[in-house]
Amino acid sequence: MSDRVIAITGGHGVLGRAVVEAALAEGLKVAVIDHATHPAPEGVLEVGGVDLTDPAQADRAVAAVIDRFGRLDALLNIAGGFVWQTVDDADPAWDRIHALNVTTAVNASRAALSHLKGSPEGRIVNVGSAAALRAGAGMG
Repeated sequence: MSDRVIAITGGHGVLGRAVVEAALAEGLKVAVIDHATHPAPEGVLEVGGVDLTDPAQADRAVAAVIDRFGRLDALLNIAGGFVWQTVDDADPAWDRIHALNVTTAVNASRAALSHLKGSPEGRIVNVGSAAALRAGAGMG
């Protein structure tokens, strides 16, 4: 598996870090694409300071992965966020939440798609929050 290259959006979050560690344990080559910037584990490509709601920044982030590893076999869209508020709140965060959870995944996927088509095992994995399945009354 050591030839496989994966890019993980949101790789500095709690789930993202766990996925990075698991991927490294499997011998994968890993790139972390995140809005945050943190030192990455040895051998991991850190592509930080990326606003994936901007398609051009998503393109540049994926290009950095290709520049470093020469290929991309899987994109794991883990980046996202959540604001717990009811539908009747005065200033709902719908646009921001949509951008964090949907726009980021769409832009990263579009940036990676042509490279993934070149991989015999090219995959996109989108991760959603279990909390979205358990929202309470009044929550969207």
